[in-house]
Amino acid sequence: MSGAGDSPDAETETGTDLDAGVDGDADAGDEADPFADVPEWEDEYVNEVAGRLLHNYDLEQDRTVHGESFDLYGEMELHSQKHVLHPSISFAHHESHEHLFLRRVSSATVAEIDRLLELGHDLADEWIDPDPEHYSTDFTFVLVAPKIPEDVRETIAGTDERTLLKYGYNGHYDVHVAVVAPDREALVASDEADVREALTLWEPIENEERGLLGLISRRLQI
Repeated sequence: MSGAGDSPDAETETGTDLDAGVDGDADAGDEADPFADVPEWEDEYVNEVAGRLLHNYDLEQDRTVHGESFDLYGEMELHSQKHVLHPSISFAHHESHEHLFLRRVSSATVAEIDRLLELGHDLADEWIDPDPEHYSTDFTFVLVAPKIPEDVRETIAGTDERTLLKYGYNGHYDVHVAVVAPDREALVASDEADVREALTLWEPIENEERGLLGLISRRLQI
């Protein structure tokens, strides 16, 4: 998605999730399906969540990091820059990244929540390239469980895992956690987690376009 690049000081946001290709060998006007390579999950709930995420995230099945296995992994990357006089003259380029990990568990525990929070900080050390163009990176871990124990709910409600990089000069990163019990239509998530709408299948999506624009605004507000 891009702004009006012809006007002075126009700001442009782009995301890898918004690109759609056209098959050059196809007949004129015949667009390639941008979601043709999106995998399908046997777990009905996870597959429906993926359906809400695929417009904004690049999705993978069965991702393992640091020995932790996840049924679904999603990655989103957004870029923001300002143009002066001409789109080729730009400045104030910033990047925002989001990594989403989701798996189904037989039960959600405080010990597992703590372990995932620690994993998020470990991945931040490895995956973030801290420089002035980096604005934010979010690591979100979601557990799909039969129910949400009260101690888990209290632990997640009290989490605040934002870390400034070089006092904010190189941006920041956040680690979020969420537990969803779809059969009970229940969810608890970190305050700043942006995946609530995708996880609550029992609630309609109010406005998909506005949701994406809101996400870009929150991620790249400078």
